[in-house]
Amino acid sequence: MKVIEVARLLGITPDTVRFYTRIKVLNPTKSRANGYREYSDNDVKRLRFVLSARQLGFSVEDIQEILSHADKKKTPCPTVRRLIDQRLHETEERFAETLKLKERMQRAVLEWNQKPDKAPTGHMLCHLIEEFSVEE
Repeated sequence: MKVIEVARLLGITPDTVRFYTRIKVLNPTKSRANGYREYSDNDVKRLRFVLSARQLGFSVEDIQEILSHADKKKTPCPTVRRLIDQRLHETEERFAETLKLKERMQRAVLEWNQKPDKAPTGHMLCHLIEEFSVEE
């Protein structure tokens, strides 16, 4: 299969296929007739795996580590468990920070709706932001 065919089959862009080829996650052969990259069924399965792993929050580096184990015929499962625990922890931290940001933004909206507009001065650009206190 050519790049465009793999992309269509998996519902992704050709650039995505090329990206994973460039970083050596995929290893297509080159056609002797025209020099085009030819992707095998195994390349498609591998890319489908990569896309599934990305949907679970694994980074490209994580996926390369997982594939490295699998390519050496070693079980990647312990690595997968360790990495998903790390990604979950990171996601929980980002989610908590996002909730704090949402609360600050909501408080700002409430406060700022009660304040007048003011033109900038030599000491102030926007009094709404400058007078807002972040209370954590």
